[in-house]
Amino acid sequence: MLRPIKTATLALAAAGLCFATAATAQTVELKASHFLPPNHTFQKALAAWGEELAAASNGRLKLTIYPAAQLGPPPRQFDIARSGVVDIAVGLHGLTPGRYPLTELVSAPYAAPSAGVISAVTSRRLTELSSGYLAKEHEGLRILWMAVTPPLMFISRPPIRKLEDFKGLKIRYAGTNFKAIIDALGAVGLPVPPPETQDAMAKGIVDAATFPYEGAASFDLGTVAKYALEPGVSSASFAVVMNRARFDALPADLQQLVAKTTGPVRAERFGALWDEAEKAGKDNLLAHGVQPVTMGPADFAKVRQALAPIVEQSIADVEKRGLPGKTFYSDYTR
Repeated sequence: MLRPIKTATLALAAAGLCFATAATAQTVELKASHFLPPNHTFQKALAAWGEELAAASNGRLKLTIYPAAQLGPPPRQFDIARSGVVDIAVGLHGLTPGRYPLTELVSAPYAAPSAGVISAVTSRRLTELSSGYLAKEHEGLRILWMAVTPPLMFISRPPIRKLEDFKGLKIRYAGTNFKAIIDALGAVGLPVPPPETQDAMAKGIVDAATFPYEGAASFDLGTVAKYALEPGVSSASFAVVMNRARFDALPADLQQLVAKTTGPVRAERFGALWDEAEKAGKDNLLAHGVQPVTMGPADFAKVRQALAPIVEQSIADVEKRGLPGKTFYSDYTR
């Protein structure tokens, strides 16, 4: 009587082991959302990361990407990840002014690490600082990596050659720091979502827009703009984030895989792609007839002088909220 019972017990145990193994081997799908067009560097970078995850996990981890705001409007990207509507999202901090005040300090005029203004440098540095400074601002989310654009130019229909040329211009922006910059230059800021900028410029709703060359090319501004003012005045910050609970629910080995393939090294790699795309974006605008404009030294000095108070005010405003604005800004620009 004991042998059949023992045999049955072993069979059940084996079946349970097979079931557990099958369950462990099930494919885990992560839904990733962003609001940028399918030709954008973010789409290409996420696709490459997805292929890396799939290969390293033997197909157990799959990344499905939804570009062009299919799953939520641009200002809601962080929120749809936080709420679990999607697992991963790419958000632009400037689209929700005041919600990420510490992060937005990287958008102060001419703010950049001493090592350089290219995205490979700025994106890595901001990611290195994110766990110590920015985790609380991104509550409910795991920051996978931060991304800082190459400096944004004023892409415009009329030429801008001196400080006085800004007066009265209607300029598209995203973020409180960009609004302050535009105000200080004597122009009028309009918060137009990135995908709507081309149409707004074509209809004369705005005269100019703040974009890096890569972004301007992605949103087809070369078809409506005529000039681009160099050098770029400021950068915008993005974050690739994951729902914290979703990350914590992953099997330990898949958590380790996500952690291993993100962070500062991924940020630097992404930034390098963005720098390459910036050059390609400039070539695209030049091919459409957009003319770069560089101010003379005296006129450029006037612009910098007009914008200098914004940095101190931005830091002071963050400090008033009980946040370490001075320390963060110093660490970022070191």
